[in-house]
Amino acid sequence: MKLWMKIFIGMILGVLVGTILGENSIYLKPLGTIFLNLINMIIVLLIFASMAVGITRMHDPKKLGRVGLKTMGIYFTTTLIAISTGLLIASLFGVGQGINKELSQVIPPEAQSVGSILMSIVPSNPIAAMVNGNILQIIVFSIFLGVAINFSGDKGKPLLHLLESLADVMYRLTSIIMEFSPIGVFGIMAWVAGEFGFDLIKHLLRFLGLYYLVCVFQLLVVYGGLLRGIAKLKLLPFFKGMGDAIMMAFSTCSSAATLPVAMHCAQENLGASKNISGFVLPLGITMNMNGTAIYQAMSAVFIANAYGISLGVSGYLTVFLTATLSAIGTAGVPGGGFLMLSAVLISVGLPPEGIGLLAGIDRLREMVTTVLNILGDAAVTVFIAKQEGELDERQYNHSELVAFESTEG
Repeated sequence: MKLWMKIFIGMILGVLVGTILGENSIYLKPLGTIFLNLINMIIVLLIFASMAVGITRMHDPKKLGRVGLKTMGIYFTTTLIAISTGLLIASLFGVGQGINKELSQVIPPEAQSVGSILMSIVPSNPIAAMVNGNILQIIVFSIFLGVAINFSGDKGKPLLHLLESLADVMYRLTSIIMEFSPIGVFGIMAWVAGEFGFDLIKHLLRFLGLYYLVCVFQLLVVYGGLLRGIAKLKLLPFFKGMGDAIMMAFSTCSSAATLPVAMHCAQENLGASKNISGFVLPLGITMNMNGTAIYQAMSAVFIANAYGISLGVSGYLTVFLTATLSAIGTAGVPGGGFLMLSAVLISVGLPPEGIGLLAGIDRLREMVTTVLNILGDAAVTVFIAKQEGELDERQYNHSELVAFESTEG
């Protein structure tokens, strides 16, 4: 049985058992607490290794040229738009408000000025940052370390190999921990259903609906505008050409696993050159996680509202910075975005156990997240190829031509 099905069953059973047990469901809460502790156990090393390795992957000399700068510029811009839209919609609709007054007993974080936040993100002691779990400082140090490894050439390769090994081990450990997620989700949802009733379920479904809405906006308006408005390309052939990759992303919830299929679709169906697609798509898997960025931004607002914590300007800025940077370092594997959410919450002073409120719907969220991530990478690939004269437009429009011809026949 697939892991997502086990998680879904765990969620349903948790809701049923929690409803039956009522207040006695508190005895099942430790199952969820242990699962969340396992997540927090790996978050520091996972961020450090995956972020540093992700930066070193930008070692190709092309990345210093026109195509590289243009690609990274678009990826960064679309990520900023995704986070801004997510924060705006979550705030306007008040996601998480009114869940339960008992959650509001958490002491809110002290407000910081914008200047102090910007000054505090650079660590004076990276080891202390890791010990204290200062996520922003860990991310910044990892970025500088990755850049330094690139400039060190052959002498930096031993450290790179060590970090790659650490990253692979942490990815494997992530997979192991995610195997316990059905039990953890069962415990969390049983406690939630018993303590708060179905009111929370209503809030979660509302959150999920708004999240889907923002993802559709990002896909059709932002990326659609990039292809249709600037590149002057039709959208229907794009979606038809990426059909196999969409199904792969939806079913596996893994951008990394979908990459080979996405590259095949971009080259064979959409007519992007191997030179462009072989560079832009892998880079996108590393640093263009729009669906993940939207989720982290909206989740931070949801959890802050659920606990009755006012983020304020400094809190929103911190969420913005952390979500932007962590979107670069999120591993393209199932559960990657869920794990990185803990980092965003810690950075802004929100209780990391708040992710337990969203654990039950994470798989339903992740399916759409991965589809948006992959289609966003593909859209930028097609756009760059068109700009560089390396897009076969006849091949791009081929699926539409075939559909037209079959209709005529």
